[in-house]
Amino acid sequence: MRTGPALSSPIGGGWETIATLTANDGSVAHPECARLMQSTVLMRDVADAIHALCLLHGRLPGLVDHALARNAMPGCSGWLEEAVSGFALERAVLAKLAAAVGPTPSTPGQADSEATILAQRHALATLAQSDRNGCAIGAAIALILDWSAVRAVLDRAAERLGVGAAGMQLPNTSETATVVATVAAQPGPERAMMFGAQQVLAQHHGLWNLLEARALARNNG
Repeated sequence: MRTGPALSSPIGGGWETIATLTANDGSVAHPECARLMQSTVLMRDVADAIHALCLLHGRLPGLVDHALARNAMPGCSGWLEEAVSGFALERAVLAKLAAAVGPTPSTPGQADSEATILAQRHALATLAQSDRNGCAIGAAIALILDWSAVRAVLDRAAERLGVGAAGMQLPNTSETATVVATVAAQPGPERAMMFGAQQVLAQHHGLWNLLEARALARNNG
């Protein structure tokens, strides 16, 4: 059984850059992501996060599906196929948790929040379908690396709900680092890869910001 990708690898260069981006700008560094791991956090806040993640990543086709369909990078197809297969299981986990946790909690500005997340979903799909060689694979890489932190929140929610969640089956660190090195061998695609990765991390950061603001609106209203 696979586990989530750890951000360490003997491959340097582009990998070190993308791993540093994920560690510094990814979900693991956001306080709302950390807060949702606490046993004392209100379940309505957990429910809000689960439903938001479902809206962003729970529908087909997703980011990795788009990236595979548009892939033009030699040596990346196998990794993308594995990512597509593994992320299908993650969508199943999201659906299972959404059913277990109940409806989205009533929150001021609900319609605006949903519109924001749908716009984020559109932005991710656009990145994954970019004609700029390297952008789509960079977006997919960032999603897979950042998902470890997201999945930690989901696993904690599953524990509190008494719901079993299958282990992740996403590409491991070595496989991902090899793909990064393959793309980084060409300056143009390397820049596009980094751009795609940065944009995905920025969208995730924006989602956590939104969830943090929604929690404050609910709990302090």
